Amino acid sequence: MIFRQLFDPTSSTYTYLLGDGGEAVLIDPVYEQVPRDLALLQELGLKLVAALDTHVHADHVTGAWRLQQRCGSKIALSAVAGASGVDTPLQHGDVVRFGGRSLNVRATPGHTSGCLTYVLDDESMAFTGDSLLIRGCGRTDFQQGSPQQLFASVHEQILSLPLSCLLYPAHDYRGITVTSVAEERRYNPRLGGDVDVGDFTGHMNNLNLPHPKLMAVAVPANLRSGQPEGDAPTDTPGWAPLTLRFSGVWEIEAMALLEHLSKVQIVDVREAPEFIDRLGHLHGATLVPLSQLTERMAEFDKEQPIVAVCRSGVRSAQASVLLTKAGFTKVANLAGGMLRWKIEGFPVESDPA
Repeated sequence: MIFRQLFDPTSSTYTYLLGDGGEAVLIDPVYEQVPRDLALLQELGLKLVAALDTHVHADHVTGAWRLQQRCGSKIALSAVAGASGVDTPLQHGDVVRFGGRSLNVRATPGHTSGCLTYVLDDESMAFTGDSLLIRGCGRTDFQQGSPQQLFASVHEQILSLPLSCLLYPAHDYRGITVTSVAEERRYNPRLGGDVDVGDFTGHMNNLNLPHPKLMAVAVPANLRSGQPEGDAPTDTPGWAPLTLRFSGVWEIEAMALLEHLSKVQIVDVREAPEFIDRLGHLHGATLVPLSQLTERMAEFDKEQPIVAVCRSGVRSAQASVLLTKAGFTKVANLAGGMLRWKIEGFPVESDPA
């Protein structure tokens, strides 16, 4: 089985990808991170069959609808949540299958009324949303939350799993990535040890926390499964057919660049001798060795698309990152570099520019 834990730094949200037999599910995808998730699915050769949310989030917008638009995946959420656009309303005891594996659905209300925990078929892993965090838990003071209900949910549905079961939450604000049933039963200050429901309720009812900053936006959007009210942003730039790699770099294939060559700026970041070696260089390319790029960016127009080129695509990928950080918004890396261009038999020049 393929397993990846992904992170959104803005909301401190973990998104989980599980894949088997060419199929995958994503748990708690984030709207802005959908291009990243799609790139990873493509590179791993996985077809997304479903986007699963653990609950209606109040601190970020789900990527479920956006993923459905791109790859036809199902949208799955607790039936209790009552959200629109849900293909698969889930209830306690349901099973979500991908490849030869499956996730068992456990209702764990209390943080919100529609919280779910997804347990892997062999009970080696569980995805707890905000019901159980690492040494903590989600708040219980809005969205039909209840400390008594959450206490029961955690003890009956999560901490009852095997002691070795690894627990993966929807958030962590300290950079901690995973815990276990054994750890939380012993060390969770709110729910572990000898804490009883009275202790827990008294603690939760006196947190006096401010509401999440994005709550007024996120909750209504998530009750639409993440579908925007207006026009949705496109996942790919419109100036050329590009592919986003999981590294975060947009790439353009040689054929596409050949078709758009007259409309883009070309920056070749190899060293001067390479510019005129057997691989040659592209027509109109400007030679700017990678070590000089930062100092020479003013030579290029930020409004016009720019494509970085090198021998194999490695140095130019770094150049793409530098250009993007400097404020260039239409940047791509030539996939495979001049090696790929040469193999395709496209024209090159070998004289000094």
